[in-house]
Amino acid sequence: QVQLVESGGGSVQAGGSLRLSCAASGSMFRINDMGWYRQAPGKQRELVATITRGGMTNYADSIKGRFFISRDNAKNTIYLQMNNLKPEDTALYYCNAYVVSIYVTQSDYWGQGTQVTVSS
Repeated sequence: QVQLVESGGGSVQAGGSLRLSCAASGSMFRINDMGWYRQAPGKQRELVATITRGGMTNYADSIKGRFFISRDNAKNTIYLQMNNLKPEDTALYYCNAYVVSIYVTQSDYWGQGTQVTVSS
C-alpha cells in the first residue's frame, strides 16, 4: 500500500504565505504525476496544481502567479508554495499521486488533507 501524508497547513492572514508538503511512502516502483487539489465547504474538489515526474507543471487559473508546485523525486515528495493567500483559498488541501506498483500497474492515491484557513 501507498500512503500520502500532507503537512504545512494552518491559519494565516490574507497576504501571507504557507508551504505544504506531501510525502509518499510504501510499496511502489515509481510515482508518475502528483498534484494538489482543494475542497472548500459546500464546493466540489478542484484542481490546484499538478506536476509530472519530469517537472512539467499545470496550474488552476485562480492561483497562477501566487502558488508554485515543486517536486523532489528522491524524497517522493511534492511541495506547494502558496503566496499572497486570499480568503477564497480557504479549503482542505489534498495531495494526489499516480503510483506505479512493483507489478507495473498504476493506481491513484489521495492523502487525508491538510486545512488551510485564510482570514481577511
